[in-house]
Amino acid sequence: MPDPFDVAGEVDAACRDRARAWRFLRGFAAAWSTPITDDDGWSQDDLAAAEQRLGVRLPEALKEALALLGRRADLTSNQDCLLRPDQLHYDDTGRALVWRQENQGVADWGIPVEDLRLPDPPVIFRLDGTYSAPEPWRPFLGRLSVACVEMVLYEALFGSDGDDHDNREAEDADLGVLERRYSRLALPDYPMWATPDGPPVRWFYGRDALICDHARAWLWVRTRTPEALRAVRETLPGDWLMQP
Repeated sequence: MPDPFDVAGEVDAACRDRARAWRFLRGFAAAWSTPITDDDGWSQDDLAAAEQRLGVRLPEALKEALALLGRRADLTSNQDCLLRPDQLHYDDTGRALVWRQENQGVADWGIPVEDLRLPDPPVIFRLDGTYSAPEPWRPFLGRLSVACVEMVLYEALFGSDGDDHDNREAEDADLGVLERRYSRLALPDYPMWATPDGPPVRWFYGRDALICDHARAWLWVRTRTPEALRAVRETLPGDWLMQP
């Protein structure tokens, strides 16, 4: 069955326009999971309560994302976690408003406090410094709407059964195959949180298949069909961990 949703084209548009980012999320959910409904987001009352508690107007992009799919854990929180409105908080330095957290609490994604006035502010991240000197906040992606696209793509790698996803350690030969055989998605290069000074994360797309090059260290694959997964394994042979 051909992919009914133009992932590559819609990601390209989403990276240039906030409204198209939300259109991408709706289309991707419908094609790769289940459609987003009116009950999948937080209410305006929930968002207003968060603003009152935090003493700030939340950026429009954050409110729009939470109102659209904030309750859809299958799209936002399979591995890491999109915070609920009542969980949004300032970090211990007061520099950032935290809106997403790594599943074991070792990384946070936030919005710089000085940028909360912007409709679609940049996103920063930092590693947990509990057992060492505090880690600095670092740039992640230039707009929160693009970070939401990245979030949904990333969470899609973890939210399905074993016949449509897989992963393995990356090998040097994989990089050339990816670039020759698959289309690069328009998401900008961005850092892998666990190795922020290493190679960037890159996304590729083939028929019914998403492939994430995780900083040249690991490959993650999500497909729409078992047949597409088999095709990826044949194109990129190796020790796939979910291989029967």
